[in-house]
Amino acid sequence: MTSYSFATRAVHAGLEPDPTYGSVIPAIHQTSTYAQPAPGSFVADFDYARSGNPTRSALELALGELEGGLGSAFSSGMAATHALLTAAAAAGSHVILPDDLYGGTYRLVDKVLARWGLEYDLVDQTDPDAVAALIRTETAVIWVETPTNPTLNVVDIEAIVARKRHALVVVDNTFATPVIQRPLELGADAVVHSTTKYLGGHSDTVGGAVIVRDAELHEQVRFVQNSVGAVPGPFDCFLVHRGLRTLHLRVAAHTQSARAVSEFLRDQPGVEDVRWPGFGGMVSFRHPGAVTLATSTKLFTLAESLGGVESLIEVPQVMTHQSVEGSAAAVPADLVRLSCGVEAPEDLVEDLAAALTALAEPVAASL
Repeated sequence: MTSYSFATRAVHAGLEPDPTYGSVIPAIHQTSTYAQPAPGSFVADFDYARSGNPTRSALELALGELEGGLGSAFSSGMAATHALLTAAAAAGSHVILPDDLYGGTYRLVDKVLARWGLEYDLVDQTDPDAVAALIRTETAVIWVETPTNPTLNVVDIEAIVARKRHALVVVDNTFATPVIQRPLELGADAVVHSTTKYLGGHSDTVGGAVIVRDAELHEQVRFVQNSVGAVPGPFDCFLVHRGLRTLHLRVAAHTQSARAVSEFLRDQPGVEDVRWPGFGGMVSFRHPGAVTLATSTKLFTLAESLGGVESLIEVPQVMTHQSVEGSAAAVPADLVRLSCGVEAPEDLVEDLAAALTALAEPVAASL
């Protein structure tokens, strides 16, 4: 499949007609266990559903094909993050994190893994030399987000790879998706996704994924997957796999929406620091009435998460990034994050325009 364009690969990844009935779409194998013809004799990896499931295997094959590596599926993005850090680091290891990272990743490292002896530093990863200056003998992982969540900074993956020395470079590719960037092709060692977001794409499932280039690291991740058991159910796997087949179409539509929204916001009074990386559906900006604004839209639903076909709005400081309050990764209270969906871009602009106008009217009336 590697000779085909990404769009073609997205449609066909992981699809093998069912050998018994010929169904084009993989079946949902809703089972916890499998019959064995003799003790210890079973088909492939399918002895118990925590260890393997055919529906999950189809998704893992597809994820690996699209990112260019070996895939493992998990019950959430955080489960995937935990599995990779557990496989790659140990007590006394050191990891380097971005200073504007997702709050859940920070919480996992700072509140859970640090209790077991994992050390970390936060750094502005748009400065590769600053990252390199923090690498020490114990550094096991350089954890990269690009674009970052929620400030949408873009990190030069190849520049980080060039300075990594002995450390593994892991890229959270949730925001960009393999439509836009494939970190393993840029020299990274592993990729992590919250498949809840763009890969699933319909806000109807929760999941995560790890894709690595090295077979030995893959086996270590699989060992943690089976040992901890944070695996997705077959229906969740089915939904994410279904979402992959329209990923390229949706990312193009998200991009059109975000372009229109970001261009509109840049000209609005009271709106500052509008950020859009030039692709995808994520936009952030600052406004003194952030909380009121977030409750005033009609098409943009006030909710956490992102990457679904519907548009969402949130205030990270009191929602997705509460866990970084008081740290170097804290976000400003006036920051607004948008996940622009696939609605008509002009309708999204009109929705924001109406909310901004309503917000400005009480101020004007008081003058």
